Amino acid sequence: MVIGVSGIQGDFREHKWMIEKLGIGTYVVRTPEDLEKVDGLIIPGGESTTMIRIMKRIGLFDALKEKILNGFPVYGTCAGLIVLAKEIENYPQESLGVIDIKVRRNAYGRQVDSFEEYVEIKGFDRPFKAIFIRAPRVEAWGEGVETLAFLDNHPIMLRQNNVLVTSFHPELTDDTRIHEYFVEMVKQYSKK
Repeated sequence: MVIGVSGIQGDFREHKWMIEKLGIGTYVVRTPEDLEKVDGLIIPGGESTTMIRIMKRIGLFDALKEKILNGFPVYGTCAGLIVLAKEIENYPQESLGVIDIKVRRNAYGRQVDSFEEYVEIKGFDRPFKAIFIRAPRVEAWGEGVETLAFLDNHPIMLRQNNVLVTSFHPELTDDTRIHEYFVEMVKQYSKK
């Protein structure tokens, strides 16, 4: 198994380290051809507008969307959540639209407003330290979306079939449980 990390823009190195910490191979994905070398993909935090613009320019946007619609597992953190969302409320922009959520960009404040909060995650035996940096907030979600964690009545970790998203940055902690959760998703996909 090889887990890809989108290396177009953002904090991809931290995700790569987390996956390697689990003893799993990783590959930095920068082209549509790179997608064929991985079993799942993480889209990191960063700048969603820039990510989408570059993805479209190099042909990765359409290739990735098609793969996701065919069951390819993908996990987006922070800006990655925005890239995957169906609708962006306060800054209309094109997105992959593969998870039925409506998000508000930077809803938890600017960079200086960054914070940490211990949160309960469905299926986890102890709280997880969630780090929020210019984080998006999920304002609405569809029937087929499973909510796995909340902060102030807003979901901060959600899953719809093969798509997982978090508003926060688990790659900035030493806790590998969310990355392990994604690896299990990839394993299930690989068995099909």
